[in-house]
Amino acid sequence: ILSSVGSQLDLRTLRAVRVLRPLKLVSGIPSLQVVLKSIMKAMIPLLQIGLLLFVAILMFAIIGLEFYMGQFHNTCYDKISGEQMDDRPCGHELPSRLCTNETSCEHRWIGPNYGITQFDNILFAVLTVFQCITMEGWTDMLYFSNDVGGSTWNWMYYIPLIIIGSFFMLNLVLGVLSGEFAKERERVENRSEFLKLRRQQQIERELNGYLEWICKAEVILADDDVPGNFDGN
Repeated sequence: ILSSVGSQLDLRTLRAVRVLRPLKLVSGIPSLQVVLKSIMKAMIPLLQIGLLLFVAILMFAIIGLEFYMGQFHNTCYDKISGEQMDDRPCGHELPSRLCTNETSCEHRWIGPNYGITQFDNILFAVLTVFQCITMEGWTDMLYFSNDVGGSTWNWMYYIPLIIIGSFFMLNLVLGVLSGEFAKERERVENRSEFLKLRRQQQIERELNGYLEWICKAEVILADDDVPGNFDGN
């Protein structure tokens, strides 16, 4: 139709809609219907869990700002050429990681992960905490923190972050989905049992009506066979 009216729209973009064809299987497979209905019904509880997770992330981000603001921009540079010699943070005194005699610890590094993983402001802090609770690179952040301030107290920040954020908060999402799936599956099973019972009751009513009709027919035939019915006696 678009070609016939001379539209300038690239029809190749409409071909991408063909990827939605497998969704037709949903109407034919009851188990997929249960899964999709469970996901849709879990949206409101998931929003509540997401809000709780965001509050936890924000709390740890604020704590990270207090402890690590601006501390991931120090690294070792060559004293003569000024070339960056390392990709790890450093410190100026123990127990932090010190540079060698040929290098100096200077505050002009963009930071780990191209400056994205840091605690300089609340946005980057939230992003860094979210990265840690996904279990992606949180050990690197722990090692970077140890390079900056030593390995004595940093575990007290990152270990509770992983336990609360990853092991507990993220698993709440799975718990909500599992609960909604169990409810939806039970509802479908109850509906199936109800329809089966209703069908059985309908068959029983039809059978009872048929038997009652047969009994009445037999009574009528028996009355017709009694002598004297033809002469009115």
